[in-house]
Amino acid sequence: MTWSIVARDPATGHLGIAVASRFFAVGAAVPHMRGRFGAIATQAFVSPLYGTDGLTLLVEGHSPADIIAILTGRDDGCQQRQMHLIDGQGRNAAFTGTKCIDWAGHLVDDNVSVAGNMLAGPDVIAETLRVYKATAGLPLAERLLAAMDAGEASGGDKRGRQSAALKIYRDQDYAWLDIRADDHPDPLGELRRLYAVAQERFLHVAETMPTHDNPHGLTDRRLIDETIAALEAARIAEGHPSPSFATPLKPA
Repeated sequence: MTWSIVARDPATGHLGIAVASRFFAVGAAVPHMRGRFGAIATQAFVSPLYGTDGLTLLVEGHSPADIIAILTGRDDGCQQRQMHLIDGQGRNAAFTGTKCIDWAGHLVDDNVSVAGNMLAGPDVIAETLRVYKATAGLPLAERLLAAMDAGEASGGDKRGRQSAALKIYRDQDYAWLDIRADDHPDPLGELRRLYAVAQERFLHVAETMPTHDNPHGLTDRRLIDETIAALEAARIAEGHPSPSFATPLKPA
């Protein structure tokens, strides 16, 4: 009852998952990720263990194909489940159980896979993949959103729309971006709105957060504000001011 795209940017190693469904809070169930190690989407009759245990197996060095074999091999309900995943090296694999509700299937390509079930038809994942590949060169978040929009335009979940999510990990154990529309008449449109708002301040602050290489991060709000103000001035010059720019920066 969902379709999703799991991708790795080979230039940066960043990992992303975007998902949409006629199901409440799909972002709470489907995407599982860890920076540097991999990303997993578990859907249809979701098994959270495919995500949690799958990540553990990725960290231990198992290949995506082996992880699918391990997880489905111990699960009598696997034929009603679907999963696809990629590791930190770009190796990927996918599984669609024979009892998933039509239309159901998956496509696997270099550094990306798309999978779905209970869809309007195979064009949903075909168009999702096509647009993702056609937008090479754009930021990963924009590619994932464009790809999902294409899948929705091709019919999406055959029951309709309710929720969507976008999650991106860079090289840390925490997400760089994690946005969700849990119950919305236009969930993918809401993700785009949230992504636009995130670009006003949140993603600039995200660049200052502590990392393994720099556990201090950046805590000088003056420098952060100066960066954001300079970017806003550039937007105004181009005729695209941010609506909430007047709000002063405060710690979360």
